[in-house]
Amino acid sequence: MAACDVCGNDYDRTFQVNIAGSQHTFDNFECAIHALAPLCGHCGCRVIGHGHEVDGRIFCCAHCAEHHDDSPSQDVDEMSKESFPSSDPPSTWSSAGQSNS
Repeated sequence: MAACDVCGNDYDRTFQVNIAGSQHTFDNFECAIHALAPLCGHCGCRVIGHGHEVDGRIFCCAHCAEHHDDSPSQDVDEMSKESFPSSDPPSTWSSAGQSNS
């Protein structure tokens, strides 16, 4: 059994994702998305689909991409921490809001 990098659940049906030379272990897609999906450069939501890219920044939709010069209402890193259920927060955070594992 392996523990999920995000929530720490030790589960017999975990899966691994290899990305950019790093291996990550998750027990569900919610944790994988939380750790690996980029944040919208405008509103801070997780970009699960194709999204939109403008000037090297990823956005969740055309509306956010069009408003990419506007300042977000709060720091995107702080939004990513708040998006995880407060009842089960990851134990550590990197600057990108991803697990340090």
